[in-house]
Amino acid sequence: MSENKLNLAVFISGRGSNLQSLIDACKDENYPAQIAAVLSNKPDVQGLERAKKANIPTITVSHKDYETKQSFEGAMLEALKDYPIDFICLAGFMRILSPHFINHWPDKIINIHPSLLPEYKGLNTHERALADGKKEAGCTIHYVVPEMDSGPIVMQKKVPILGDDTPKTLAERVLEQEHIAYPEAVRLLAKAKS
Repeated sequence: MSENKLNLAVFISGRGSNLQSLIDACKDENYPAQIAAVLSNKPDVQGLERAKKANIPTITVSHKDYETKQSFEGAMLEALKDYPIDFICLAGFMRILSPHFINHWPDKIINIHPSLLPEYKGLNTHERALADGKKEAGCTIHYVVPEMDSGPIVMQKKVPILGDDTPKTLAERVLEQEHIAYPEAVRLLAKAKS
């Protein structure tokens, strides 16, 4: 680990395509961040394989092993103590974090969301945008605060909604922009911290 880079923990729950975009960005020695650990709340997901392939330490803390959200989050906080973490990037992490967890990392957690916030918080963003007849969609990287999908916006990327779009085709185009936006946003934040 380089001392002058921002140390990231990336939280995932699935395939980890946004994690991969961060892994790829970190391969550039001039990129101002590095991934210290990848944490998943699900074992055996593709994102953990991506991390292992890149020689990044992985942590699995399954929410199913804990009776309460508090004990699950306590286990995550405990696991992170073993790593030099400056910042947490949520990349398809499908658990809502409690204010207790968020307050452990004030202004140090960001999330990527597949809509142009403040529109379409939560799930099914592409279906909802299409149903409303929107002309554009996109993704937002924002700070995580206790209210879901409500923190200050770091960056947004837009895509046009085409006449023949389905939720799947729109999701694919938005995901391409997510892969560009997440490394850019982390670069901005790392420069602001330095």
